[in-house]
Amino acid sequence: MRRVARIDKNQPEIVEALRKYGACVLHTHQLKEAFDILVGYKGSLFIMEIKDPKNLPKNYDKARLEKSLKKGEFKCMVDFEAVGVPYYIVTSIEQAIKILKDDSSN
Repeated sequence: MRRVARIDKNQPEIVEALRKYGACVLHTHQLKEAFDILVGYKGSLFIMEIKDPKNLPKNYDKARLEKSLKKGEFKCMVDFEAVGVPYYIVTSIEQAIKILKDDSSN
């Protein structure tokens, strides 16, 4: 029996905020060993893995976020980054929107 892919509790609010900001969001969390969402905005695509900060230590950094990835998610990140594609791990609406803003200012 196949299990339904679980999402982090903050994923719906992050997706809703990205869409309100004008982004197109495709859910990919159902894909085994992949990221949670693919975000299109102003001609760019962004791979985003969403983590709930409530499931992380009180203080965390990028290295700690990477350690929170499942084995398949980590391999996915390494594979995409090896070919120059950024793999973003976000825990909040503000982080997700900032990624779009930072890219569109270039």
